[in-house]
Amino acid sequence: MSITLSGVSKSFGTHKALNTVSLAIEEGSFFVVLGPSGCGKSTLLRAIAGLEPIDTGEISLGSRLVARDGFHMAPEERRAGVVFQSYALWPHMSVSGNVAFPLETTGKSRSETNARVAECLETVALTSFARRKPAELSGGQRQRVALARCLAQGAQTVLMDEPLANLDPHLRGVMEEELAAFHKTSGATSMFITHDQREAMALADKVAVMWDGEILQVDEPDVIYRQPNSRRVAGFIGRSSLVPVHVEQVEGEEARVSIGAFAFDAECPAGTRGGPSTLLLRPEHLVLSTGGRGFAATVVRTVYRGGYWDVFVKADCADDPLMMTLYRKADPGETLQLDILRGWVLPD
Repeated sequence: MSITLSGVSKSFGTHKALNTVSLAIEEGSFFVVLGPSGCGKSTLLRAIAGLEPIDTGEISLGSRLVARDGFHMAPEERRAGVVFQSYALWPHMSVSGNVAFPLETTGKSRSETNARVAECLETVALTSFARRKPAELSGGQRQRVALARCLAQGAQTVLMDEPLANLDPHLRGVMEEELAAFHKTSGATSMFITHDQREAMALADKVAVMWDGEILQVDEPDVIYRQPNSRRVAGFIGRSSLVPVHVEQVEGEEARVSIGAFAFDAECPAGTRGGPSTLLLRPEHLVLSTGGRGFAATVVRTVYRGGYWDVFVKADCADDPLMMTLYRKADPGETLQLDILRGWVLPD
């Protein structure tokens, strides 16, 4: 099912957890809501699932209106499965028992229940673990049990609240692949809540950046990274440097910009005007100059990342150090001649 929110707000006392949030999530997509802790992500998920009534606005799942002023459809009627950070498995039940539980509560026959459980466990590759208890499983396996339970209850929408937060880094990578495979196999609309940018970029068809109860930008991951619509999104997504520039000339989505006497081409949003502006530089936009052009910068700090170095340099064009990536060691105090490849002129 598609998920549609129109002007949804929710307050707890004087704190506005959701501030007129509007979203349109396409059926069958993998949609990620990304933001810092306390920005309202979990409240948004709980409102969609029916676990939290909203104050104003409307929420629809597919063609069904499930929440609006004065109306609140019960969670069990929404056909939305929720995977919590803790996975919320019954410790005394086996894997098959946990998956069967939502079917048994709806009065399904034993044969129907057994057949559906077997099908769901096969989908998440846990058939051989059917008799084990949650305590006998790894974190990744427990997560797959929670996903199988969503499938078993016929969830057309799967809502995941930071399900990878408790896993070690190696297992997170493995489970990202598992989640992508699960999404493809199930065909469900998936909404994934996280504060981890790497997870968001790896999994999402589209990302919504959330901050203080509001949605700042919704777009494909590479567009969010390359073309943020504000300083706040630019500063939150990826590693960046923000540099004051002067826009000399604009042609469509190309701009000629200058830093002092140094001029170069950059990307810009439609409607960019000439004059003072701010340029977003990612580490890959700063490179060593090979043609004698560019500007001088002094290395102030380096961090080895295994195969490459994060290098922070000080240049006259910026108040704060700029960050770049080098595949050779650079020592503090060394002077580098740098060039700028592209960059993105932030919207006014």
